[in-house]
Amino acid sequence: MANVGLYRSNRQNMIAGVMGGIAERFGWNANLLRIIFVIVSIMSAAFPGILVYLVLWLIMPKKQFQIDAGSGYQNPVRTVNRDSNPYR
Repeated sequence: MANVGLYRSNRQNMIAGVMGGIAERFGWNANLLRIIFVIVSIMSAAFPGILVYLVLWLIMPKKQFQIDAGSGYQNPVRTVNRDSNPYR
């Protein structure tokens, strides 16, 4: 999946994944973004920050899981065969 648009994160979520999704989209640190968001919200009497977060929670879609056929073990370290056991 291309890194296009905003989405809520499946991996970096604390409440709804909004800040994690924004951080993944732009390549930022999610925890730093959360701290900045909380500081800005507190400085603005907290209500607008909570309202913005709730609106983003409703608008942003959840990121869909994508199964990549190329991921996984390409070359296993060792295969076990009953016929090739050196300890028999």
